[in-house]
Amino acid sequence: MTGPDSVLTDKTGEAPPQRPARLWRRIQSIIFILFCLEMGIVLVLFPWSSLWDRNYFFTLAPQWSAVFSSSYLRGAISGVGVVNVWIAVSEAWRLRSP
Repeated sequence: MTGPDSVLTDKTGEAPPQRPARLWRRIQSIIFILFCLEMGIVLVLFPWSSLWDRNYFFTLAPQWSAVFSSSYLRGAISGVGVVNVWIAVSEAWRLRSP
């Protein structure tokens, strides 16, 4: 049977292995893991560095300086970073298992 819904088969009647698609999904997963890990580390560390106080965007709204220098805001941003690191670790764990 041929048509848009049929599966391509080889001479034995079995579907060929889907190695390229599987490899591509694995590469996408690794890129996603690295992205989440990098973003998580930056979001955890950046609010507590000296660069945070010298940020250009904070000078655009000086009336918000009390909010930007608040430990609560810094902690919230670091919390988002921890969530990103957790996502990266859980995706790496999922990728590791068959």
